[in-house]
Amino acid sequence: MIDQVLLSIPDGQEDVTVVRPIDGLSYIDPDDPAMPSYRVIANNRAPVALRDMMIIPVRTGYVGGGAHVAPDPALVPPTGAEAVPDVEVTVVYLPVSGGVARCQVYRPRSASPAELLPVLLYVHGGGFTVGSSDDTDYITRRLARDNGMLVVSADYRLAPEYPFPTPLEDVYDVYRWLRADAARVGGDPAWVGAAGDSAGSNFAAALPLRARADAVPVPSAVVLLGAFVDFVAERWPSFQAMAPRGIVYDSAFFGFIRGAYVPTTPWTDPLVSPIYGDLADYPPTVIATGTHDPIVDSARAFADLLREAGTPVAGYFPDGMPHGFYFFPDVQVPEGDRAFDEVARFLAAHRP
Repeated sequence: MIDQVLLSIPDGQEDVTVVRPIDGLSYIDPDDPAMPSYRVIANNRAPVALRDMMIIPVRTGYVGGGAHVAPDPALVPPTGAEAVPDVEVTVVYLPVSGGVARCQVYRPRSASPAELLPVLLYVHGGGFTVGSSDDTDYITRRLARDNGMLVVSADYRLAPEYPFPTPLEDVYDVYRWLRADAARVGGDPAWVGAAGDSAGSNFAAALPLRARADAVPVPSAVVLLGAFVDFVAERWPSFQAMAPRGIVYDSAFFGFIRGAYVPTTPWTDPLVSPIYGDLADYPPTVIATGTHDPIVDSARAFADLLREAGTPVAGYFPDGMPHGFYFFPDVQVPEGDRAFDEVARFLAAHRP
């Protein structure tokens, strides 16, 4: 069902989502007049640039990264494949500006091989700076199986090497491709929704605004897990109360990813913070965010604004749940499963 051409990187192109050093992050021109100072600094610390220094512990310490060995096997949750085995997963490479992006296609085994399924474009989280579609394998398997949909989970270029708008544009390029060519991966281009968790939910929330600017059909529905819709987080009481000593993430990390992803863009740009956008004719949206997530107030406010604009909205805000409570199978019970149930109930009402 999947076009075999998409299974490999075309000759002469590259997967632009692979993290690699680039001049813009770590390069110093040898003719820079400040080079004497930089040499002295380099003699005392490495890396020289603080941006390089700060991204190292983020990427090596993230879930699934680094050399940390889990000390207690009882606290290792099932893998996505163990928890949701009845889904086929295929890696494809879809065109984006400058090359291709690695994506994973999730198709429920219960679907007829010839059937073109509704499509859900999924965008992983990771604070805009880390992670891949591998990290959200459980989530995307659940969404595919529970909804009988084709889920296309996209990788994208990461900040700080690639700040806004490049990561969003990668996701948008994949979205536009699906709107035209989803049949090549077994999907129906007439119904393409957008979904994501955490930083990925920021892209999913911005996609309708980005598509509308080009007169491209907006996503058929939007799914926001750990809804991240406002970079001016400090204005919300929940952030003030919980972020300074947050566990999953905190004020310091939030400040770092904000500087990495939007170093020069106003934080109120609607494509950065969709809560400030024109929400007229916004697609049907379902939001799941726990009450112990520092960004919960902005998530609730976004839902309220969508309702005021006439958008069908469903919100699930389970008491006491942290950021990412839906991330691992059989950990936050029953709230994690209920999040997927709420999404499935909502999508069933807004799909073919």
